[in-house]
Amino acid sequence: MMSTRVKLATLAAAVVVLGTLAAGYPVLSARSTPTPASAVNRPVTLHPGPRLLAVTDRHVSTVALADPAGPRAVSDRECLRVYAAAGTGVCLAPSSPWSYQVVVLDADLRPVRRLDVPGLPNRARVSASGRMVSWTTFVGGDSYTSSGFSTRTGFLDTRTGTVVASLEEFTVRRAGRPYRSADVNFWGVTFAGDDNVFYATMATAGKRWLVRGDAAARTVETVRANVECPSLSPDGTRLAFKEAVDADPARGWRLSVLDLRTMRVTATAERASVDDQAAWLDGGTLAYTLRQDDGRPDVWSVPADGSGPPRLLLRGAESPSPLT
Repeated sequence: MMSTRVKLATLAAAVVVLGTLAAGYPVLSARSTPTPASAVNRPVTLHPGPRLLAVTDRHVSTVALADPAGPRAVSDRECLRVYAAAGTGVCLAPSSPWSYQVVVLDADLRPVRRLDVPGLPNRARVSASGRMVSWTTFVGGDSYTSSGFSTRTGFLDTRTGTVVASLEEFTVRRAGRPYRSADVNFWGVTFAGDDNVFYATMATAGKRWLVRGDAAARTVETVRANVECPSLSPDGTRLAFKEAVDADPARGWRLSVLDLRTMRVTATAERASVDDQAAWLDGGTLAYTLRQDDGRPDVWSVPADGSGPPRLLLRGAESPSPLT
């Protein structure tokens, strides 16, 4: 049987093609990163505390937020993407050499639910209360795409057990009018504090939109163009996002922040192209993944208001989220 390492290397090559042909969809790199020498084998939990959760060499890990260069706890839980809030975690993990699952975790990293999902893991989020779990994967075979790839985004209500397999099932309103098109697809969900309203990216007709969704009503409506991978601030007033330079993903993305009241956009001081769904470490700081030239990931942070330069936070890691 093909090993997980060989399998992921093969899939990484396919995703590189996807990233080129799909004109800027978020890209997952599955290249292995050596475990940092500071890593220690000790229990990893998702209990709230002043720690940073991340993926280290495809395994769930934590480190003190006050000392991210210090000892890192690395578990044996394998995940390609991870996120947690309020003691609930989501892990996008391999279930066989060529398939993946959404694994919902309790605060002690024990699986409480598994859902098979199509395609390659890409984004994962948990609402602030821990109730809503969302994910995005790359899929192939949709006839409307010239590359043969698109995305599939769903979510789970952990309280009721309700599963939305794809946001493509929702009713769409674009510019205030009902909208239907076979090429609609979504990625990068972030939930508001009421666990019903959410934001995501919708692509259709060669354009990307920020959409505001209503989970109960099963509707989404467009808010603003050229907003990808939104991440709602702790106070619910701002969205961190990646903004395509000159609205052209081929030119890269600028990590920016949208004020939802004024619709004013503030670019952060990060000049590198950020192809990630940033996480809020607190009300004023963003964390995100950047890859070195050889594909190895590092976690960086930057002030959300554009006031300060980026800072290397965690070497050899990706998929950050705070456990505070």
